[in-house]
Amino acid sequence: RLGFPPRTAAMPAFRQVGEKQLPQEVVFMAWSPKRDLIALANRAGEVLLHRLANFQRVWSLPPNENTGKEVTALAWRPDGKILAFGLTDTKRIILCDVEKPESLHSFSVDSSITYMHWMEVTEESSVLTSFYNAEDESNLLLPKLPALPKKIMFVCIIICFTVLIITFFYFYRLNALVLGGSCGFIEIYAYGMFKIATVTGVAGACRGLCLSSDLKSLSVITEIRDSSDSEAEITYFQLDTSLLSSYLPEVTRMARKFTHISTLLQYIKLSLTCMCEAWEEILMQMDSRLTKFVQEKNTTTSVQDEFMQLLLWGKASLELQALLMNQLTVKGLKKLGQSIESSYSSIQKLVISHLQSGSEALLYHLSELKGMALWKQKYESLGLGASGIEEAITAVGSFILKANELLQVIDSSMKNFKAFFRWLYVGKLDDTVSTQYVFCIVSIEMLAPELYNRKGKYFNVERVGQYLKDEDDDLVSPPNTEGNQWFNFLKNTTHLKESPLLFPYYPEKSLHFVKRQMEGVIDQCLQKPADVIGKSVHQAFCMSLYKTSQSEDSTPQLFKLPFLWNDKTSNIHYVLFTMLEDSISKIYILRRHTDTSRSVSNGILAVEFGNFLSNSVNETSDSRCYSCLDAHFYDDETVTVVLKESMEQEGKERVLAQLPLSSVYIDEDQDRELVWGSTKRLDEQSGEIPTCTVVLENQWRVLENMKAQYVSVNGIRKVSCVLSSNLRHVRVFEMDVEDDGEAEEEEEEETTQIAAGEPDELNQSADNQDNVCGASAEELPDETEEHESSLDP
Repeated sequence: RLGFPPRTAAMPAFRQVGEKQLPQEVVFMAWSPKRDLIALANRAGEVLLHRLANFQRVWSLPPNENTGKEVTALAWRPDGKILAFGLTDTKRIILCDVEKPESLHSFSVDSSITYMHWMEVTEESSVLTSFYNAEDESNLLLPKLPALPKKIMFVCIIICFTVLIITFFYFYRLNALVLGGSCGFIEIYAYGMFKIATVTGVAGACRGLCLSSDLKSLSVITEIRDSSDSEAEITYFQLDTSLLSSYLPEVTRMARKFTHISTLLQYIKLSLTCMCEAWEEILMQMDSRLTKFVQEKNTTTSVQDEFMQLLLWGKASLELQALLMNQLTVKGLKKLGQSIESSYSSIQKLVISHLQSGSEALLYHLSELKGMALWKQKYESLGLGASGIEEAITAVGSFILKANELLQVIDSSMKNFKAFFRWLYVGKLDDTVSTQYVFCIVSIEMLAPELYNRKGKYFNVERVGQYLKDEDDDLVSPPNTEGNQWFNFLKNTTHLKESPLLFPYYPEKSLHFVKRQMEGVIDQCLQKPADVIGKSVHQAFCMSLYKTSQSEDSTPQLFKLPFLWNDKTSNIHYVLFTMLEDSISKIYILRRHTDTSRSVSNGILAVEFGNFLSNSVNETSDSRCYSCLDAHFYDDETVTVVLKESMEQEGKERVLAQLPLSSVYIDEDQDRELVWGSTKRLDEQSGEIPTCTVVLENQWRVLENMKAQYVSVNGIRKVSCVLSSNLRHVRVFEMDVEDDGEAEEEEEEETTQIAAGEPDELNQSADNQDNVCGASAEELPDETEEHESSLDP
């Protein structure tokens, strides 16, 4: 056992700046790295953003069936502008704008996410610096993509996403979102957008992740269970990711290209969505006239049969007569014609300005990616191959051909409909059901039969709509290629027909079908680097830490220790965890260098807290009188802990404290290498671990009238948020403030008032914590009554 270190110098006092009783249990909380904002996720599946001052709510994002209702992970992008969270019920990852509760981007994964970590590469080199500072050539060579129509509600959210990603992502260093899930699932996404690594070989469900800022190693904490009713074994893995570090400039360039391509695919998809919604306006115009007729008619004949009988026998049913004379009036026909022409024009503009522009930009970036792949010395080790990219370029070319075909069909249809309505007006002006007029109606229905049936009968009445169907069926009315000299020439010339210089043409397929085929080829092409990089990751170190007790199983998954931290300055991974010894819960600190090739010691040290509350504990009592409930790194030099007295009695308080590492690591050899048996867990060899007893002076604060259990901290913003054991009571503190006597007096008065109005439930055990929400509404207002505020002060 190591002796007591010297008492550390006094640090500034903590100042409470907010307190709140929440209506729902909090399952996760994380501070923004750049702003005084904290994100919360509760059991109802709601994600909330709160401001530091008075813990005021900025916005809330309620759960929905499309995204999911069970939040299991949460992480901030390093610049604090995007919040990511994972949902286990839908297996989706949502990227949310910090300014307003809108989903900017989402994607699905193959496993339920249990942890996520978003890091930024801080490695410096002349190559990277010049690359970061250089302007993207695509901005100079490609026209700016036009914004999608804002009137379409579905797309409004994604417009922000497109602008955000294209405008911002290449001005930042490489950052990566690391996802961990059940059954050893680990994936790395560059810029939170595109997958660059699929890691395998790790057992158990992920409980913690930390990718080093130099990309040399990945620390993972997993929970391994032999069966559902057995105790879980907590294990630490250190994985070697040196391939990412060795090829950092190449990985950065490749990741940016991947993100460009992923963004453009989303842009094309949304452009098609806009086209479909423009086409639905035509369907609604026709449906509003024909659906009522179908529902009211008593016969079993189809609409086509009704019109054909009128044409052949000159006799119409009463319902059809009402439709022709009342619904299809001259005014109604003019309105219908204008609506169809306007929809055609909107679709045509979207094809020219959006589909073609997006496809050409996609072709440019894929061609650049092919050039990178041909530089085998740099990119072959990362799994980037030219053959797969060539197939992707060919698929994009086929999509461009199909888009041009749609333009020709739209142009032809617009001419036909203009001529049709001119003809129709002549037959309708005399208010008689002429044979010419009826023939036109029959022609609409007979030349383009029903393409799909649903309840109430919906109709497609021309050729454009079949190109926008998201189905595998062939076109009902494919383009007529007879007499096309170029088509016949290619068909009869064998060596040109198989030429790689010509893009394949699919005359029988819809635009949606060719688009989905293009997406599949591109995804397959870009998946190979993720597989190759993932297979290069290998295990460098493994240590079985301890088994969880049955009481820990009821703890919310997202609050469980161990906690991982990466010291960017010294390139060291820290693992914080607690183990019970002689009824005292000590903090254990494991240190591992991120460079797994270096022969460094497996430094591990146990920390226990001596008596520093002389007014509550007899000074002659055992100095090891505090157990650690929760611990998180405040910064590279300090750990924030929540403590409780080991001999807890009625009236004893919880303590929030700062543990400087300088008070623990007094000499370099203190956390000497542990000679441990690989067949035993660490908790079975705890007696061999050196222990340091720390006595704090002014780096602590008693948390009065609160059964504190968990803490979330941010050393950059110098703030912390303490959560009670019932998961509903929070207090927010500024950690590094100047000692102001008046401020302390006001704070003491405020605490006294809160204590006087707070219910007795706060002092009860965790088993009775569900009743705590009955706190005084005057001192602790309910969250549901709080007014939301904007991010602007």
